[in-house]
Amino acid sequence: MTDVVVIGSGPNGLVAACVLAKAGLDVLVLEAKMEPGGGVRTAENTLPGFKHDVGAGFFPFGRHSPAFVDLDLESMGLKWRHAPIDSAHPARDGTCGVLARDVARTVELLGEDGPAWEKIARWYESAADKLLPALLETFPPITRGLAIGPATIAKLASVALSSGRGFAERTFRTEAARRMIPALALHTDVGPDDPLGAIVGFMLAVTGTHGGFQVPEGGAGMITRALIKRLRESGGHVHVGARVEFVITEGSRAVAVRTSTGEEIRASHAIVADTAAPTLFLELCEQRALPSTVLDAMRKFRRGFGTFKADWALSGPVPWKAEAAREAAVVHTGENLDDLARFTREVRDGRLPEDPYLVIGQQSLLDPTRAPIGKQTLYAYSRVPSDLEGGYGNEVRERFLDRMEQRIEELAPGFRDRILARVAFAPPDLEAMNENLLGGDLGGGTADITNQLFLRPMFPYFRYRTPIRGLYLGSSYAHPGAGVHGMCGYNAAKAVLADIG
Repeated sequence: MTDVVVIGSGPNGLVAACVLAKAGLDVLVLEAKMEPGGGVRTAENTLPGFKHDVGAGFFPFGRHSPAFVDLDLESMGLKWRHAPIDSAHPARDGTCGVLARDVARTVELLGEDGPAWEKIARWYESAADKLLPALLETFPPITRGLAIGPATIAKLASVALSSGRGFAERTFRTEAARRMIPALALHTDVGPDDPLGAIVGFMLAVTGTHGGFQVPEGGAGMITRALIKRLRESGGHVHVGARVEFVITEGSRAVAVRTSTGEEIRASHAIVADTAAPTLFLELCEQRALPSTVLDAMRKFRRGFGTFKADWALSGPVPWKAEAAREAAVVHTGENLDDLARFTREVRDGRLPEDPYLVIGQQSLLDPTRAPIGKQTLYAYSRVPSDLEGGYGNEVRERFLDRMEQRIEELAPGFRDRILARVAFAPPDLEAMNENLLGGDLGGGTADITNQLFLRPMFPYFRYRTPIRGLYLGSSYAHPGAGVHGMCGYNAAKAVLADIG
């Protein structure tokens, strides 16, 4: 018997556990895998001494998430590292859009579009302290919503009503600047021509340059290590190799979980699930305990794009033609808005993109502990169909990995000569590593408006409570979604504490 069982040890599960343990509850985290952390882990995937982030690689919320601030992870040994430039957007024509925490430098590098970005950056700088907590806390943020004021709300609304293309074309003059925000939106499944899609890339741009696309020294796994250290300090525990297969209910209340070994662990106060919403409701729960509307919604749940990820061990840094890319934490490929739209259509049509858009991480430029002296790691992912006709066999993987390398090579001649080893992960591999990534979806479902705010993951169960009393959803499938900020688990833990008084 324990007070609270947390299913899953991703960052949301661990944050929820930390908050509840800090409040004096006896908390047990059950993790199916033999290593905690979910997608926030680090491994030597290519060669010894080369440390690659398994899932998430950059953390713009690291220093500003209310959850991480409250838990003071830096006192647990977590150290953040920054690059001079946060996001570079080179193209084959030699142009390069740039976003950085240093607003003055960004303005200089963007040239004629510098003043337009400065206006955005200064606006967010003045609003961030009130706006960011409002966006991340339990929806609706009534008190904080009033505090941010009508002018900020109007600004967000004006962005939210646009497509990425529409916002970019009316805000910027050059193609280098116009491709930046729509490219950032493709971290999710929002394309440049999607209605109401501009807000996704816009928020990634302003939060990414406010907090920076920072990395933890030693790898993403150091976030997990800091959370576990904080949890143990408060008396909580993590059990690995403990797969929860069923949530046991008595009447209309969740009272225990059953593991794959047949062990039943009772929870006197609550069960918090850091799991995919469809998995929780369709696989772990007694179907008769759930309304048919919930079951129908989960059967129709819309995933985001699948993901194809690659890691490289390199003999030296990537020889980008664009100087700014050589200083960047993250590099995004994309020639122009039409190129990004073409890529989006190919994925939605179920095809492997011919010339893939890439999110490229240069973690070892920021953190030399990631690679042997003089050498570098490289991390990249592209969006792909979750399910491919014929499957993701070895030949398909190698072919698409070659396409990724070709796109980098055209922007950085000589890149291929620096490859010492490489490894690729298709959507089935990512789901096998982290079962919350259904079909390789990184975002806890689609990022479009049909899965946001009071619709995440479904109405009216958008405030972490579920139809089963004592059972809470605290994963990225709840508001505010993906992003390694811990706020889904943090808010779910606050709901538990409110309910038990």
